[in-house]
Amino acid sequence: MTRALRPLGTGLAMVALMTVVLGLLYPIAMTGVLQGLFPAKADGSLVRVDGAVVGTDLAGQVFTSPAYFHSRPSATTPAYDPSATTFANLGPNTIALKDAVDANIAAALTLERPFTPGLTAADLPVDMVTTSGSGVDPDITPANARLQANRIAAVRGLSRDEVDLLIDDHTEGRSLGFLGQPRVNVLRLNIALDQLAGAPEAR
Repeated sequence: MTRALRPLGTGLAMVALMTVVLGLLYPIAMTGVLQGLFPAKADGSLVRVDGAVVGTDLAGQVFTSPAYFHSRPSATTPAYDPSATTFANLGPNTIALKDAVDANIAAALTLERPFTPGLTAADLPVDMVTTSGSGVDPDITPANARLQANRIAAVRGLSRDEVDLLIDDHTEGRSLGFLGQPRVNVLRLNIALDQLAGAPEAR
């Protein structure tokens, strides 16, 4: 190899080496380590009921039946598609954002007002009418869950105290005691709801 071509050969060799090391060996090693230390998380934090996978702790799902707690609005199409996580990226003064939030407010009031008379837009938690940064957030705030509690109690034939206790049992605190906000995983909460009151025909 001539002196002029030597740097090119060295560069190509380094590209090939780094491709093997960082593109193949490193991912295999990390996968092995994580499978050994955190197998559930490495497999996607899957949620199983009676041995069958029903979802994941990491991504929300669509629940349309009034017998279930509902997730916050999704920003993906179709809704809660974990392969297309995105955010609206709309500024606070955009008409599109106002229209989207207004539509979410109207939908929330239509769903909840029959069970909570006098409910107004000002009573709705922010996460009930806005999307999350990922567009597929699996969690809602305890305030969101409690606003839905009247509907759940009425539709399921439960007392409000039973529903509130269920929410309390599934409320997670701040990560490490100071990061983020308390939250409720909607899928886990709905699974517990089915275990308490039986599964309805539709979700």
